[in-house]
Amino acid sequence: MATPPTCSCLPSSATATPLLLPHAADITPRSLRGTRLPAAVASPAAASARRSAVVRASLALPQGVFQPLAVAFQRGPWGASAAETAEEAALVAAVGAAKGRGREVTDEQRQAIQRAVETLEATQGVRGPTQSPLLEGTWELLYTTRPGTASPIQRAFVGVDAFKVFQQISLQPSNARVNNIVVFGDSIGRLKVEAAASVASPSRVAFRFDRAAFQLAFWPYRVPYPVPFRLLGDEAKGWLDTTYLSRSGALRISKGNKGTTFVLRRFVTPQERLLQAIQRRQAGVEQLLAPVAAVNPTHRPASSDLLPGRWRLLWSSQSSEANRVQRLTAGLAKNFQVVSEDGSRLENVVELLPAVLLRAAAEAYAVGPARTEVYIDETTLEVGPLKFNLPITGEGYIDQLYLDETLRVSRGNAGSLFVHVRDS
Repeated sequence: MATPPTCSCLPSSATATPLLLPHAADITPRSLRGTRLPAAVASPAAASARRSAVVRASLALPQGVFQPLAVAFQRGPWGASAAETAEEAALVAAVGAAKGRGREVTDEQRQAIQRAVETLEATQGVRGPTQSPLLEGTWELLYTTRPGTASPIQRAFVGVDAFKVFQQISLQPSNARVNNIVVFGDSIGRLKVEAAASVASPSRVAFRFDRAAFQLAFWPYRVPYPVPFRLLGDEAKGWLDTTYLSRSGALRISKGNKGTTFVLRRFVTPQERLLQAIQRRQAGVEQLLAPVAAVNPTHRPASSDLLPGRWRLLWSSQSSEANRVQRLTAGLAKNFQVVSEDGSRLENVVELLPAVLLRAAAEAYAVGPARTEVYIDETTLEVGPLKFNLPITGEGYIDQLYLDETLRVSRGNAGSLFVHVRDS
């Protein structure tokens, strides 16, 4: 697992920087005069009722992770039920006998784990793992060695069986990241430590930690983790070698720059299953939305600082009440939604043809934890340099069912469902 300064899992230095949360909202403004906007059926009360389950799998995907999923998922199922070779099963059984992911391990257990690790490393597995899409995605930490450089933070978090520890890897050139996540429990929250990454060799990923924050289940704001990354210089840098990656993509062995060995197993999040189904154009996408909504990590998505920005429509399901314009434009490849920095303005931009754009702008007001009221006040058709005002207005509301740094799921008041990903 990526190794922060003075620790093979999490940083331990301290600083504090407050985060500002601008008022933000969401909208899908595509309706004709006299009709209502599609928006969310799920109420803010329903969203609030889900909070107790929010953290259990609230693993926000690094931007770009969904791109290689279709390739990787063709290799078969992942997770605890994934098929394993006899050698892989032996390692999983050996690390399972250790307590606290290696915090309490006998000499006999340690030797058995080391033998199993060396056996798998000798088989090599996938050659050039940093070049393979199987390396990307979410991994659950099963075991880690305890070198003398392990910090109190690592011992406090990683060694607690009640906590879950994950690592997310995205090696897309536009936004390569390595994120370490500790999930403390449904009623508490999670800690996410993030690093910018780059491929240094066929087996090595270099990284530099740049931000970290707690996301608490009972508090709508992200709390910065006290680490002065900008002041640490080279101490914030490190690398991670993948010494074994199974051909099924189910198991990984890695070693950090401080000598720590990590054993990790593929963890398929509800978000990954959703994105994979959309990318492969599978049926039943709508049934995958409820598990994603159940693990929404954002306490008050309608007023979250995660909402502003440019979002690309990845998938939509139009209800019978959706108007003709909405049904015709929702399936287009270039369909974006832009939320202003303060959340007071929103704009949908649809490319109907090359150089032909349909724009709908609206005022937006957050009126609940997940709900935003929207009022379309301007719609234009742009054909090259020409601009035509259209008599299209409307009002309605939309509920955010799921929101993280890169993925958003929402439902309109007419029942339409939308999946957006952040556009870099």
